[in-house]
Amino acid sequence: MTVIDSSRAALRSPVASASLAVLLAVSFCHLLNDVMQSLFVAIYPMLKEDYHLNFWQIGLLTMAFQITASLLQPFIGHYTDKRSVPYSTSIGMGSTFAGLILLAYANSYAGLLVGAACVGIGSAIFHPESSRIARLASGGRHGFAQSLFQLGGNFGTAIGPLLAAFIVIPHGQMSIAWFAAIALVAMVILWKVGQWATEVGAKRRGGVQSATLIHSRGRTAVALTVLAVLVFSKNIYTASFASFYTFYAIHHFGMSVQASQLMLFAFLGASAVGTILGGLFGDRFGPKMVIWFSILGCLPFSLALPYADLTWTVILSMLIGLILSSAFPAIVVFAQELVPGRVGMIAGIFFGAAFGMAGIAAAVLGLVADAKGVDYVFEICSYLPFLGLLTVFLPGTDRPEYDKLKTA
Repeated sequence: MTVIDSSRAALRSPVASASLAVLLAVSFCHLLNDVMQSLFVAIYPMLKEDYHLNFWQIGLLTMAFQITASLLQPFIGHYTDKRSVPYSTSIGMGSTFAGLILLAYANSYAGLLVGAACVGIGSAIFHPESSRIARLASGGRHGFAQSLFQLGGNFGTAIGPLLAAFIVIPHGQMSIAWFAAIALVAMVILWKVGQWATEVGAKRRGGVQSATLIHSRGRTAVALTVLAVLVFSKNIYTASFASFYTFYAIHHFGMSVQASQLMLFAFLGASAVGTILGGLFGDRFGPKMVIWFSILGCLPFSLALPYADLTWTVILSMLIGLILSSAFPAIVVFAQELVPGRVGMIAGIFFGAAFGMAGIAAAVLGLVADAKGVDYVFEICSYLPFLGLLTVFLPGTDRPEYDKLKTA
């Protein structure tokens, strides 16, 4: 019986049904978490006008959020691998709650920076432990579990611009406080999830924790470096959309702020679909195949995007989001199986790398946009998928030791 067949059979048991419910709950909380994060990014045009900000200041806002999250996540993941703290996810949501209140009532740029940093701290606490819980509830379908977990986040990121367009922009900055209620809902759900993880984790602790590397230390280090570079290319390109796509649409096509938010929603919605497809195909064909397709597959579309008209810009951006987003679940699963027993640490490093690189990229791209124009940002970023060629240096995934880890 194959791993997928056995896990499907297991899903019919009451225990597996409970695990699926937990997985859905964690994914839903990821949706709520990323709604709150993307809401902040989506109101950049409003903040730029109200506070008379330059593009480098917009990039610094993203950096305050992203860098805070990236610096803390690996340490939190390393700690929770050794001593599980499932209830920490609720604490993280508390920090996000505080950040939203600060953002709603800030009356200075410094206040916005502090609020963004609090939201970043919340994400740093939430992601590694939630990713570990998702794997705990996977039933052996690690790609599916990771993609479902990230699907919630991607849908939340996609919904944020819509909420900004139809709620925050018409009602002003203080309406951000209304969304703090979302953080309270997530805190309650995550507390219940933490109870389940405490019970189940105590029974399973030990097995994979003591597993050895499936490749030599040198080859594992090379593979992890390649995966980090692939995350680098993916997230810098994604950062260009998250921070500057609305400005690009406004400047390049004369769109209104609300119309530009709908374009961003189309890109992020396609990214959400690509995430779940990436996990499903990763379980079926292996993560390395998905990585090859995802990073290089969007290259023709990224190269064409800066020269497209409005209709084709929408179409190409959706194709890019769909294809590119499928890589991240595969990258995380690949890395977790390269280093058995370090699920939280690996999740923290790669989620943290994603946040950190996107934050630094946003700041640098903001300087580029001020100097060369926002159109130039998308021209230079269109070449980033070429780094997908580094996938050739990843080890194969057909060794018996690797197959054993899939059932763990």
